Amino acid sequence: MTTLLEVRNISKRFTVQRGLGGGTATVHALDDVSFTIARGETLGLVGESGCGKSTVGKMIVRLLEPSEGRIVLDGDDITHASHRAMRPLRRKVQMIFQDPNGSLDPRQRAGDIVEEPLIVHGLGSAAERKAKVADLFTRVGLRPDQMSNVPSKFSGGQRQRLAIARALALNPALIVADEPVSALDVSIQAQVVNLMADIQKEFGLAYLFVAHDLGVVQHISDRVAVMYLGRIVEIGQTAAVYHR
Repeated sequence: MTTLLEVRNISKRFTVQRGLGGGTATVHALDDVSFTIARGETLGLVGESGCGKSTVGKMIVRLLEPSEGRIVLDGDDITHASHRAMRPLRRKVQMIFQDPNGSLDPRQRAGDIVEEPLIVHGLGSAAERKAKVADLFTRVGLRPDQMSNVPSKFSGGQRQRLAIARALALNPALIVADEPVSALDVSIQAQVVNLMADIQKEFGLAYLFVAHDLGVVQHISDRVAVMYLGRIVEIGQTAAVYHR
C-alpha cells in the first residue's frame, strides 16, 4: 500500500501561565512522534488521557502547528503551509470530533451542516449539493427527511452520524477521528464503529482513530500506536501489539 500520511519527528510545546505574577512555563505535549498511514488503512492511536493523542490529530488537520518536525499529506508538506495553500488540501483530510454537541452548530439545520463544506469549496450546483447531502444522510443511516431538523432533534448517536456525513462530504482520503464514540452510550458505540468500518470499505478511506478504549481500537484498527507522556512507545500490527 502507498503512504498517504507521514508524520516525521513532530514535537509540540505550549507556553502556559504559572498563575498571577508567576511568569510562564513550557509544557512538552509531544516529543519526537513519527508514524505513517497508508491509503485505506486504520491506525489506532491509544493512550491515557493527557498523553498527547488529540494534539497529534489536531496538528494533522492544521488546527495546531508543530513546534518541530514535518507532516506530509499525499506528497505535500503541510507543516507550515499557509491558509491559502491549505485550502485545496483540506479536501483530502477531515476530522470527526469527540463531542458532536460541541462540533455541530445548534442553530443550523442538519442538511445545511453537511452541505456547508461543499459550499465553502464551490462544489456543485444547489441541486447537486442537495442531492449529495440526501445521499450522505442515507449512507450514514439517517433519513433525508431529517435534513431540515436542527441537531437537538437527533439522539447522540445520530448527531455523530451527522458529523460523519459532514466529514465525508468532500470525499477525503483521510479522516482523523478523535475519540468519536467516547461520548456515546455503550449500546450505540458499536453501531457507529461498524458504520465507520463499512464506510471505509465503500470509500477506501484511511483513518487515524484516536481512542482510549482498547476494545474499540482492536475492532477497527489495522495497526496500533501506543502513546505515553507525549511519545509513541510501541507501534505495530494490532494482533501483535495486543498479544504482547
